[in-house]
Amino acid sequence: QVQLVESGGGLVQPGGSLRLSCVASGSILRINAMGWYRQDPGKQRELVAAMTSGGSTNYADSVKGRFTISRDNAKNTVYLQMDNLKPEDTAVYYCKLVMANLAYWGQGTQVTVSS
Repeated sequence: QVQLVESGGGLVQPGGSLRLSCVASGSILRINAMGWYRQDPGKQRELVAAMTSGGSTNYADSVKGRFTISRDNAKNTVYLQMDNLKPEDTAVYYCKLVMANLAYWGQGTQVTVSS
């Protein structure tokens, strides 16, 4: 099986920064893609940023220029650097891994942007 553990969430003031980490462990084979999604209560889960095994990235329009996704393949870890955070970025952030056409999710980490 595959386990994903996120960390780095918390409370930050508007304009501040956070760095999320997601470590994958278990039966890790060839990873197709890893990424970050977020979900507010009562809303659908939405893509924030994703990176393929080839290094291609995709960002939600709302975070372009503020968030940066990166990976450390040796550590099976994906990061999300979040700068200039806004109150509307408040959500639970989930890590997703796609491997052999299967999707795995982490348990989520809360990010709250508030003064």
